Amino acid sequence: MMRHFSKSDILESDSFFRRNLINCLSGYKSLNLIGTKNSTGVTNLAPFSQVFHIGATPPLVGILFRPHTVKRDTLENILDTGSFTLNQVSPDFVKEAHWTSARWEGSEFEKTGLGELYREGFYAPFVKLSPLQLGCSLVETQTLKVNETVLVIGSIEHIFVEEKGLRTDGSLDLNVLETVTVSGLDEYHVGKKLARFSYAKPDREVEEI
Repeated sequence: MMRHFSKSDILESDSFFRRNLINCLSGYKSLNLIGTKNSTGVTNLAPFSQVFHIGATPPLVGILFRPHTVKRDTLENILDTGSFTLNQVSPDFVKEAHWTSARWEGSEFEKTGLGELYREGFYAPFVKLSPLQLGCSLVETQTLKVNETVLVIGSIEHIFVEEKGLRTDGSLDLNVLETVTVSGLDEYHVGKKLARFSYAKPDREVEEI
């Protein structure tokens, strides 16, 4: 049996129920810890699930931030310094990753025990335990008219990935890297591979590779 929610049902529902429901609709999402440092040297770390591919040439990534109507350290640090890191999460530190979302005073790196790592002279800190780390620089921001969310577009300047997860064709084996996904706001998962298929063409049946 299917439950139906009209738009009016959604808008009239309890705010807690509505928030949980809508945040689950897009299914499993990637989980990244964004590492930043402000201009006075204080580091910040926060979990984000709204991270997505923009393009490969040049390599670009997009992040959606909630409306900038209150203080948002991660966004403000990016706007101020133009530098941030994306660090995928593994099961070894998923609890600490979730904990970074608390309203800490001071650095989340220090408070949660997640170690800072600096690479190639890059300004923003990486997460030491992360199996896949990106160093990014700010390219562009846009405030969306529809709801005032802020789109940040970053240029990928550095990629650090554990060797075991890198295939010879450049693709990543996320099962081997054990990268964590998130559904909704607080439920975490590790993906399980079903299949990988050949490039789809209309004149031939796809094959598992």
